[in-house]
Amino acid sequence: MLPDPTAERNVLGGPLEPCGTDPVTGFYRDGHCASGPDDLGRHTVCAVVSTEFLAMQRELGNDLSTPRPEYGFPGLRPGDRWCVVAVRWLQAYQAGAASGVVLAATNARALEVVPLEALRQHAVDVPDDIGDLG
Repeated sequence: MLPDPTAERNVLGGPLEPCGTDPVTGFYRDGHCASGPDDLGRHTVCAVVSTEFLAMQRELGNDLSTPRPEYGFPGLRPGDRWCVVAVRWLQAYQAGAASGVVLAATNARALEVVPLEALRQHAVDVPDDIGDLG
């Protein structure tokens, strides 16, 4: 059974917004960083990938740049939005190669791995009420 993204919350406490549809992201390929029991890696951080982030992921053995047509994966380019594994994003953050983060589309479950302050430092979306960032 697939999780219902409308029932999930983002790191700001609001409804989980879509992360990306071109290419279609999410563990369940529904455009959301929804996470369920099948998602062992927790693809919960909505990243706006950068050249540095993609290079580091490749070094870690997670090549997100190379197209894999057999899996329907077009390969990512800088600027694409993608639901990434929270631990992988944290590794990039600790190494100084973190990507941008769309807070409204980042699943609250990411907070089990990544501190909110780290995500906020790389936020590329600013909520209407900046009090939400406090």
